[in-house]
Amino acid sequence: MGMFSRFTDIINANINAMLDKAEQPEKMLKLIIQEMEETLVEVRSTAAKQIAEKKSLMRNIRDLEKRIQHWQQKAELALSRDREDLAKSALQEKHTCGQKLQDIQQVLTQLDEYLTAIQQDSQRLQSKLSEAKRKQEALFMRQQSATVRLKVREKAAVHNIDEAMNKFARYQAKIDRVEAQVEAFDMTESQDLDSQFRALEVDEHIEQELAQMKEKAANG
Repeated sequence: MGMFSRFTDIINANINAMLDKAEQPEKMLKLIIQEMEETLVEVRSTAAKQIAEKKSLMRNIRDLEKRIQHWQQKAELALSRDREDLAKSALQEKHTCGQKLQDIQQVLTQLDEYLTAIQQDSQRLQSKLSEAKRKQEALFMRQQSATVRLKVREKAAVHNIDEAMNKFARYQAKIDRVEAQVEAFDMTESQDLDSQFRALEVDEHIEQELAQMKEKAANG
């Protein structure tokens, strides 16, 4: 059994309400369109059969009209020849054809009403189908747009992460440069201190050597 149990269900269907209640609107819309298209094919097939039936009825009507005229002429001919019995028989045939004609005309009237209703319902169904397809296209565009926007957001997030990592790398490089300056300063300061101690050691050695020279000169 399809989504719709009756043709009128489709005609009177509120597509917006159905989509609002659906957990997956895109799938629901696809099913609605499929059901409408299949129903429209069935309606057109039924209409084609009824149109063929109408043509057959029209042929029968024309044939009966000819037969009625035929028996009318026969009745007039029989009466002109003083054959009242044949005239009555001809009129009886004419009456029978006339009754058949009335029955067929009633069927034709009902068939015309049915075809008119089918045509109106088909137009409404076609309108509903067009509406559903427009919504399907709009839903597809929204989905496509949302997908593109999500990709943009994801790329932006990756860019932000990359930018943050780059900033961290630059900050780390700055710290490395400051630490290098500190190490260079410490190294220079250490070298100056060593130089001063070496100078003191040289001065002490000179003083000792000078004292030895003075002592030697005094003894000499």
